Amino acid sequence: MKEVNVGIVGYGVVGNGVAKILEEKNDLLAKKAGIRINLKKVFTRNWNKTFPYPLSEEKKAHSLDELLQDKDIHIIVELTGGIDFPYDLMIKSIKNGKHIVTANKALLAEKGKDIFIEAEKKGIRIGFEAAVAGGIPIIRSLREGLIANKIQKIYGILNGTTNFILTKMFREGRDFGSVLKEAQDLGYAEADPTLDINGTDAAHKITILASLSYGGFVDFSGVYVEGIENINSLDIDLGRELGYTLKLIAIAKLHNGEVEVRVHPTFLPSEHPLSKVDGVYNAVMVEGDSVGETMFYGKGAGSLPTASAVVSDIVDIGKSIALGVGREIEVTSMNWEHRDLSLTKTSDFYTRYYLRFTVPDVTGILAKVSAVFAKYNISIAAVIQKEKVLSFAGETKEKVVPLVILTHTASENNIQKAIKEIENQKITVEKTVLIRVEDEEK
Repeated sequence: MKEVNVGIVGYGVVGNGVAKILEEKNDLLAKKAGIRINLKKVFTRNWNKTFPYPLSEEKKAHSLDELLQDKDIHIIVELTGGIDFPYDLMIKSIKNGKHIVTANKALLAEKGKDIFIEAEKKGIRIGFEAAVAGGIPIIRSLREGLIANKIQKIYGILNGTTNFILTKMFREGRDFGSVLKEAQDLGYAEADPTLDINGTDAAHKITILASLSYGGFVDFSGVYVEGIENINSLDIDLGRELGYTLKLIAIAKLHNGEVEVRVHPTFLPSEHPLSKVDGVYNAVMVEGDSVGETMFYGKGAGSLPTASAVVSDIVDIGKSIALGVGREIEVTSMNWEHRDLSLTKTSDFYTRYYLRFTVPDVTGILAKVSAVFAKYNISIAAVIQKEKVLSFAGETKEKVVPLVILTHTASENNIQKAIKEIENQKITVEKTVLIRVEDEEK
């Protein structure tokens, strides 16, 4: 039986899971894959800690060169996180003729183009199934299972931390801060949860999926990103009255030769499949021209689910190595050409909108707002006017109440102009709340 040797860089939660699977399921993997995969060396900066899966001393490397210069190691598994260090590691690995498996979505989203081009020059494979949605096999599905399709739309819940928070806020009516603390206490959120709650983590993932789906490079700086830090339980409740559930949704669409890529809090119809995805779970929906709409669901993070995706890439690349073929097989890791995709400008987005205006409880307010909407060709689908007093404002201490408007499909450009004019006219007393709505209108 052919043997393939693996070196791991980074021995955190996922690294421990990968080592555990490779060693404890070694015979099972060999039986299923037809090759023997050996974990030869692991490098981490500090071996003095206690690890969930301890390694024998001979497998502990104390420098990167022990892996990079070892001609018997075929695959480097990068599990360090960050951008600069893993970028240098990947370039060195490529130069040393070693294939790469990574779970690093930030690196691939922001510097993936350079890495993949260098890898293709050297005939190096890069596996990155674990970079998006943990244990859900969405990368392989796009590259192989859905290869007969033109992808029209791909969207989903790609961050478990934010989904846990929004689920709790929806079910229990709690505020953002208290649920975030609970998520941290339970280990679902990092001590510094910034990249999760501000949408960056999901944006990295949808950037990779969009590049893979549409055959070119998505410039991450052009992706629209908005997080959940400012979400108010009041809007979750009012959205529920309109028949919607709030989720942080990552979206990529292709239309008129441009790719629209965005991440933001989104109201979905409560009967939508993604509205039923709760807690720390992830789900991705893919719409293809042949297959129609499909949904992928599962755990998007965690030691063993993510390690499962890493090992699947190790086996896939290992089989190619064992066959003794190089450029005769597909060595490119992305279905892309070396070109930059044209991204839709934020001002050119078209969707539906939930708008909450905070206004004095006096007559004529809705008429004033409607007049501005008409000016910018924005059609109103539904209105909620609450008697609930939010505060008191002005010298006469007028009651301040919420006025909620759900629009039909409109352009982002017109919506922003209308909001600016309404606020400039002093119709509102606070900043307008805007939440986009994904609800296909016939």
